[in-house]
Amino acid sequence: MKNLLLLVLSMVAATREATAQEDAQCVRERAAMVETIRAYARSDASVLGQQGLSERVLEAMAQTKRHLFIPERSCSIAYADGPVPIGHGQTISQPFIVALMTQLAEVAPDHVVLEVGTGSGYQAAILAHLARKVCTVEIIPPLAEAAAKTLRDLAYDNVSVRLGDGYGGWTECGPFDAIVVTAALGQLPPPLIEQLKVGGRLVMPVGPAYTTQQLTVVEKLAPGKTTTRAVAPVRFVPFTRSQT
Repeated sequence: MKNLLLLVLSMVAATREATAQEDAQCVRERAAMVETIRAYARSDASVLGQQGLSERVLEAMAQTKRHLFIPERSCSIAYADGPVPIGHGQTISQPFIVALMTQLAEVAPDHVVLEVGTGSGYQAAILAHLARKVCTVEIIPPLAEAAAKTLRDLAYDNVSVRLGDGYGGWTECGPFDAIVVTAALGQLPPPLIEQLKVGGRLVMPVGPAYTTQQLTVVEKLAPGKTTTRAVAPVRFVPFTRSQT
C-alpha cells in the first residue's frame, strides 16, 4: 500500500513538472510571437502608419493563450508565424494578421464588437480583452460549439457565440462600434454596414475566393455614407453562406 501511494505521488509530481515545463514553453513561444508581430509592424509602416500597433493590442495578443484554441494544443504550432488549420476547411489567421485587423478596428473599452466567422474563438478572445462586449457568429455547427465551450472554459464572459449565417449580422446584439469579418467575400455585406454605428469601422477581406483579396476598412461617417480603403493584400478562406 505504501509503495502504491509513493508511486501515485511520484506520478502526480511528474505530471505537475511536465505541465510546468509546458507552460513555461508556451510563455516563451507567446512572447516570441509578440516580438515577431512588433517586427512586422515596424517593417511595414505603410499599412499601420507611424502609430504602429497599440500597446493594448499587443498586450491582448500576449495575454491570450492561442494554443488553447487549436486542436493540437501545441505551443510550437500555435505561436509559429503562420495560419493554423482548425478543421472543416477553416484556419486561425497568422498572428500578425489577427493583430492588424484588431488594430484597424480601433476597439475601445466601452465598445460593442461583432465578429463574423468565430472559427476557433481566438479572434473573439483577442477582442474580448479590448471591448466591453463581443458578439460572434459562426455558420459551422461543430466550430460554433467548440468555440463557445473554449471561451466559456477560459472565462471570457463578455463573449456571446451564435450559430448562423453572419452575412446578416446580429441585429439583437448591435448596433456595433466595430465589426471584424474573418472570411473573404466579393462585396461588402449591406446588413453589416447597416448595423455599424456612425463613427464605427468594419474590417474585412474583400475579393474572390482562393486568391489574393484586399484587407479593407470601411468607416461609417453618417447613415448611408461611408468611406472605404484597401489596406493590404491578404488570403482568407471564403465566406460561407447558408444554403437555405
